Amino acid sequence: MATEIERKFLVEGDFLSEATSKTRIVQGYICSEKGRTVRVRIRDDKGYLTVKGAASSSGLSRYEFEREVPLEDAEQMLRLCEQESINKERYLVPYKGHTWEVDVFHGHNEGLILAEIELSREDEPFERPSWLGKEVTGDRRYYNSVLTRTPFHIFEEK
Repeated sequence: MATEIERKFLVEGDFLSEATSKTRIVQGYICSEKGRTVRVRIRDDKGYLTVKGAASSSGLSRYEFEREVPLEDAEQMLRLCEQESINKERYLVPYKGHTWEVDVFHGHNEGLILAEIELSREDEPFERPSWLGKEVTGDRRYYNSVLTRTPFHIFEEK
């Protein structure tokens, strides 16, 4: 299995003019227990099945196993998911040697915009674009698996 190392931030500025691509993502969780998730995702016209392990104590890294599956299988697996699906558009935004993935959420998470950067090591330096806001790495409320059960507007209102 590969180890995924990423940091996650709220977005507070205009990133769209810097985006180089956009894809539509629908994803759901077959299992979303603390320490492990099994996710099914449709990204444009391709299906994926992903298994993720527990996050490290810093929240920066975790094990990840992902494989492409036939689109029809992914569509069927979405029906097995625990809660509401996540609907979002993902924009790729290159910035000073890294590519940011910026997710604009729709449906029950409308209004939430998150940016993630994948790193090769936990202490890898990177420059922050001007449109980044507060870092939420390790804040479970912003995990997609949690957002299926507790939409962000519920905890943002508190």
